[in-house]
Amino acid sequence: MQSLRAHCIAAARWFGRQMEKRRSRHALLEMSDEQLKDIGLSRGQAYAEFRRR
Repeated sequence: MQSLRAHCIAAARWFGRQMEKRRSRHALLEMSDEQLKDIGLSRGQAYAEFRRR
């Protein structure tokens, strides 16, 4: 039972990290070109990051 619980917790944490990455990558696409420039990214780089798996 402990092992199942540990696996469920690990899966939930992994899922949470994946969702945070997705939110962050989506936020890049919503930034203006000026905002992207401020953080050192081009529109193409932001799109490439968004497309990553």
